[in-house]
Amino acid sequence: MQISQRTQVGIVGAGPAGLVLSHLLHLHGIESIVVENRSRQYVEERVRAGVLEQGTVNLLTEMGVGERMKAEGLVHYGIELRFGGRGHRIDFHELTGGKGITIYAQNEVLRDLNNARIATGGQVLFEVENVSIHDFDDTRPKIRYRKDGADYEVSCDFIAGCDGFHGICRPSIPAGVLTEYDRVYPFGWLGILAEAPPSAEELVYTYHDRGFALLSMRTPHISRLYLQCKPDENIDHWEDERIWRELHTRFASDGWKLTEGPILQKGVTGMRSFVVEPMQYGSLFLAGDSAHIVPPTGAKGLNLAIADVTVLARALHRFYATGNRSLLDQYSSTCLRRVWKVQRFSWWMTSMLHRFPDENPFDRRRQLAELDYVTTSRAASTSLAENYVGLPME
Repeated sequence: MQISQRTQVGIVGAGPAGLVLSHLLHLHGIESIVVENRSRQYVEERVRAGVLEQGTVNLLTEMGVGERMKAEGLVHYGIELRFGGRGHRIDFHELTGGKGITIYAQNEVLRDLNNARIATGGQVLFEVENVSIHDFDDTRPKIRYRKDGADYEVSCDFIAGCDGFHGICRPSIPAGVLTEYDRVYPFGWLGILAEAPPSAEELVYTYHDRGFALLSMRTPHISRLYLQCKPDENIDHWEDERIWRELHTRFASDGWKLTEGPILQKGVTGMRSFVVEPMQYGSLFLAGDSAHIVPPTGAKGLNLAIADVTVLARALHRFYATGNRSLLDQYSSTCLRRVWKVQRFSWWMTSMLHRFPDENPFDRRRQLAELDYVTTSRAASTSLAENYVGLPME
């Protein structure tokens, strides 16, 4: 027997997009049900991105879920671009009128959001199976799922597809409706989480003959570091000693020392740029990774997902308050303006800092000239800083 449920907005996926949307809707007095096929423990422990734009920090604070972020997050007002063995700081505070970024891991953001949804009686259902969406081409969409041996059907007014790149929502849209824009990069990142104090106070992006490297952090005691590698690199071939040796080589700079420590996690991540248009069909709205993927160089994935659902929450609030669908109808076009600007920035950062397998000596000198220009021109530095701390919310 199928158990019937009713809500205003059905949300598939309990990642940043789904949980932020659910809580924003709650603050507007709009009901939602979130379904997620992973466990809450998995969602809250999976190590992902940790760079929050100024706008994301402001939004989480306004939502009432920023207390722990404010206490534990690391606020940075710049990054370093290192090439030719020398570092060059981009001063966000000066170039953007006082804006910065906050280092606070995505899984911690999700833990804060889950706690907030539970405290306010929100319905977030983990470990559901056989999720499917139906009738979203009209005004009576449904989400079906199975949990604890029982079958459920959620009737709702709208469905938000926040279930990531490999989720079920985007593939459920009929063939021929969507246009996909895709670029797969010929390299990946070998990332490690190390029990070692960060070797710098801010993120360090390095361009080196042997490939890109990034020094980031999660806490004052945990470092996150990355090496450019082949996209199909076998992590088993990278013992800890080899990883540290390569990091020392790529980060080498006079008077600077990389701090080592036990490696807690390591893995290889491929890189791609992906956008689907439109981001809506009927009563289904795609948000976050279900609609777009950015290479991690610009630290934009989580922030872009939150920007999407900020637009969607505002549109749904307008609809339920007034019956006006104009913002809902404009959801895709509004989001895509920001999406493509973020794609441009992420592609630019990636192209400037990585070695490409088919490059020639001209390409290398062009990259070095680009880095020299960005770090010596106030206008170019300002453009990087404005994009990195986050473009204004639409």
